[in-house]
Amino acid sequence: MPDDSFTDIMARLQAGDPDAAARVFDRFARRLIELARARLDARLRRKVDPEDVLQSAFKSFFLRQADRPYDLTGWDGLWGLLACITARKCGRQMEHFRAARRDVGREADPQPASGDSGPGWEAPDTDPSPSEAAALAETVEELHRGLTERDRHILALSLQGYGVPEVSAEVGCTERTVYRVLGHIRERLEAQRDAQK
Repeated sequence: MPDDSFTDIMARLQAGDPDAAARVFDRFARRLIELARARLDARLRRKVDPEDVLQSAFKSFFLRQADRPYDLTGWDGLWGLLACITARKCGRQMEHFRAARRDVGREADPQPASGDSGPGWEAPDTDPSPSEAAALAETVEELHRGLTERDRHILALSLQGYGVPEVSAEVGCTERTVYRVLGHIRERLEAQRDAQK
């Protein structure tokens, strides 16, 4: 097992070792996501996923470290730097989504559709045939393989006819994350369809 000393990891990182980058990521990712989550209020988290902030912070760090290495003395110094980068990324997102036309404070909370009076998608009146229902169940089961619990929940709500804002509010993630998950699922569906041709 490679040496996990700070100087060794930083030297390997400078040399472009992806394993060293993975070790740095694994060491700090959970704490940085919690930091981003604490910095972004609930309304803002519907627009900005703390995981996206984390990815952006690490991208900035790794790009700069490869070009002009930071002068860091240990793991505590690296944590302080990554926390600072993450906090600044959160600050930029707050500025962006609190600007006049994008101000999340002016948005109304999504209300779940209830009864016939609520807006939303309505299923067609015709029921599927038994063979169509079996094919759909098989397709959904195939889609569930390899999905996280959160992504399964997003798929289930979407199949029940909930819109992206409602799914986002129910699951507790951003609308962008819902779109990303549904896009990934759509790609898998298209790949399955192409394989059956």
